[in-house]
Amino acid sequence: MLGTHDLWLFVVSGLLLNIAPGPDSLLIMARSAAQGWRAGFAATWGIGAGVCVHVLAAALGLSALLATSATAFTVVKIAGAAYLAWVGLGMLLRRRGRGDESAPAASAGRPVVALARRRDIFLQGFLTNVLNPKVALFFLAFVPQFIAQDAPSKALAFLFLGAIFNFNGMLWCHALALSSAFAGARLKPGARVAAALERTMGAVFVALGAKLALATKT
Repeated sequence: MLGTHDLWLFVVSGLLLNIAPGPDSLLIMARSAAQGWRAGFAATWGIGAGVCVHVLAAALGLSALLATSATAFTVVKIAGAAYLAWVGLGMLLRRRGRGDESAPAASAGRPVVALARRRDIFLQGFLTNVLNPKVALFFLAFVPQFIAQDAPSKALAFLFLGAIFNFNGMLWCHALALSSAFAGARLKPGARVAAALERTMGAVFVALGAKLALATKT
């Protein structure tokens, strides 16, 4: 179909790769558990938008620059690492306030964790994904394996496979957001526990930023 082959294998492989944990999954889980499924969906849509950028860039040949230019790879890598570290530090250093005075915790005088706006969560998901050069290299290495040598348009075949990969990934991410939000609602952690969880996630993001900063193209 559209110059592709072994489409069923691509779908299965893509699902398994999407399930593998990474910064995107951690962001969705953290936002969903803390603020509910709507926040998790906002992160998911941001991540999906980031994947669209990677797919378009790869189809147009722009991502090949990251694979061949050490300078371009390093610039994007450092930008992505700095952003992950910035998000993590924001979680670590976020001050707790009283929040909504009508909330039980606020009326009892207990601090609550400040909530992030959904547009900010969307942007976090987008930048966390699009500033990771390893994602671009992944598409360059993985997707072409399922494009036929005699495909009439390799760019169109790449876009087609990229759209399938992103669609399957969005299905998984929405399921992850819902399950994380359900778990968060069932556990109903107190403000202190929620703050501790957020700081833990912040430390994880700082560590992921450090790992990305040390990453190589191979």
